Amino acid sequence: MRVVFMGTPAFAVPSLEALASHHDVVLAVSRPDAVSGRGGCAKPSEVKQAALRLGIPALECCAPLGDRLDDLGCVSPDVICVVAFGMLLPPEVLNLPRLGCLNVHASLLPRFRGAAPIQRAVLEGERATGVSIMRMDEGLDTGPYALQRTVVIGERYAEEIGRELATIGAQALIEVLEQASAGSISWTDQDDTLATYAAKVTKDDVALLPDITVREAFARVRAAGRSAPARACVGDRELTVVRARPGSAEVPRGRVSVTDGLPALGFADGSLLLEVVRPAGKPDMSAADWARGAHLPEGVAWRCTR
Repeated sequence: MRVVFMGTPAFAVPSLEALASHHDVVLAVSRPDAVSGRGGCAKPSEVKQAALRLGIPALECCAPLGDRLDDLGCVSPDVICVVAFGMLLPPEVLNLPRLGCLNVHASLLPRFRGAAPIQRAVLEGERATGVSIMRMDEGLDTGPYALQRTVVIGERYAEEIGRELATIGAQALIEVLEQASAGSISWTDQDDTLATYAAKVTKDDVALLPDITVREAFARVRAAGRSAPARACVGDRELTVVRARPGSAEVPRGRVSVTDGLPALGFADGSLLLEVVRPAGKPDMSAADWARGAHLPEGVAWRCTR
């Protein structure tokens, strides 16, 4: 089967690799190289890097995607597979391949349509989430799905859940393509009345505030990432909370206590033990090491910082 693949971040790479092992991936399309670093160097997306490693022609694309219709049409794809591409496909692209456009979406649709399904599931305290293989239409994650797989969230972090869903999604995509080849695929329409929207997570969504509960704070740390970190200012020291867990010590709201070498932040109904932190301008480090070096006075105040 001739496949055009569209995706950009690391989440999409397992699907590209799986497709390359089972089908003829004739083109990989990703968003333009990101400019980063002090020198303003362009860095290829994870999908572009993987495509070049696999010997797959790579194409950078930004809106409007319809302008690239000739590039897509000349490779005559049987199907277009989309994973975390970050762009809606116009009708002329959706109608191009004979088997349509399939999307690997990291939620149990119709729950959490949109840009940040994993993070939103964590923030909202969902017990489980999953991945859906969906046939794309002109809406935002509104098309019917052929297959869903479920994973338990528990107390895991969004990054860890994302890695598992990337692998499971790749396997499910291959299974759906096998069904499509055999003509045995079955689609389930989404119930729009059950739909929820997973907007991109902002710094405000994961802000650590002394007045929230420990459960809320723990969820925010687990949903946070580089683009939207969970931050706090302890005394006059700003830091990002990378990993933490609910504590048993009674710490007054808005204060800090060091328990068994770990700093604990006081919230509305308890405390959160910090395990890994990132001080401003420094790499990740053990919270215990940071606390020893900071020489924190017992009961020092902490506050939110964005």
